[in-house]
Amino acid sequence: MTAAATAPGTPGPPATPATPELEEQERRLRLTRFDNDDAWRLGCLLVDLARERGHAVTVDVRRGEQQLFHCALPGTSADNDAWIERKTRVVRRYGAGSYLVGQRFRDGGSSFEEKSRLDPDRFAAHGGAFPLHVAGVGMVGTVAVSGLPQLDDHLLVVEGLERFLSE
Repeated sequence: MTAAATAPGTPGPPATPATPELEEQERRLRLTRFDNDDAWRLGCLLVDLARERGHAVTVDVRRGEQQLFHCALPGTSADNDAWIERKTRVVRRYGAGSYLVGQRFRDGGSSFEEKSRLDPDRFAAHGGAFPLHVAGVGMVGTVAVSGLPQLDDHLLVVEGLERFLSE
């Protein structure tokens, strides 16, 4: 067994989702409604998941431009707030999750930073910000996590939305 190999039965890092899978997540994770109480419940659910796993993350939930939930767990900093702002701007501009936007640029053989012509101090197509869509209405807000590697930020948001929708 090489140094890079894992022992049998040991889970490896999560596989990077392809663009069709990311698009399917956004089609599937639609809300039937979204108000201030829903934002609170979704934010608390994500914070609880992060605490259970010992993750130092910041969680942010917004409806339109209004921030309805924000929690920075121990071990985070103002840098996480800045990442959330940058990732959330990507979601608002493109109407798609920050990880999906970045993946679409990678699929095209370039990077978001190279080809978007947007200020990288204001926009970041890194995983962790996701659009909140209400069925029959469209995008009404965003949910974002910062503090983990970008794929892990994305997967935490997806898991949180899946659990939220199953309640």
